[in-house]
Amino acid sequence: MTTRKNSVHHEESERRIKKAFKRRGWSEVKANDSWAIFKIMSEFVAGFEAMQRIRPCVSVFGSARTKPGTPEYELAEEIAFQLTGNGYGVITGGGPGIMEAANKGAQRGGGTSVGLNIDLPFEQQPNPFIDKEKSINFDYFFVRKVMFIKYSQGFIVLPGGFGTLDELFEALTLIQTQKIGRFPIILVGSTYWQGLLDWIKTTMGDQHKNINPDDLDLISVVDKPEDAVAAINAFYSKYMLKPNF
Repeated sequence: MTTRKNSVHHEESERRIKKAFKRRGWSEVKANDSWAIFKIMSEFVAGFEAMQRIRPCVSVFGSARTKPGTPEYELAEEIAFQLTGNGYGVITGGGPGIMEAANKGAQRGGGTSVGLNIDLPFEQQPNPFIDKEKSINFDYFFVRKVMFIKYSQGFIVLPGGFGTLDELFEALTLIQTQKIGRFPIILVGSTYWQGLLDWIKTTMGDQHKNINPDDLDLISVVDKPEDAVAAINAFYSKYMLKPNF
């Protein structure tokens, strides 16, 4: 089954590469780009209109591959449950795994449960724990990431893969460059994240000087749900909730 799935993915990848190198006339390029602009604009408009009606939330990131019943799944559910108990809504990527767990916890806590789903070749479906009117679909990752950043007042990151790292470093970059405020970024699972943090500190920082020493202060690391929520509460005891830009 896995071999067949890999073969299908390989064929689709080959098709996309050939399409990218296909010789096209200027009029065709211009027409395709124009339609893409309208599609991108429509996703921004739809996203802004939907998210403007949602009170400030905390984004929870993590792997779509995490199975129900695993410690990471239960951790995400409990964090989201405690967040809603403290008055925060929860935003996830809308899919399975950690995202599903967080939406489930938010719904169990009677709080706002938002899902920003992305259309993928392997057909990621929205999980069933998103508030009906707060499930939003996107074709473009970059539009979806804008929604995460604009309407989140904190970022809780559980173990995940490339997508999770993409979302983590997007938030870090925007805070480091002062494009948005210094909102809390909380990594959950010290054992999982320690190797990455050591590499950032020693290789990226100490050896190559590609970040400032205090850039690591942008990140908090916790292992317990109550510590993740406490870090959010500590931040918001000083500031009012508002959109990021």
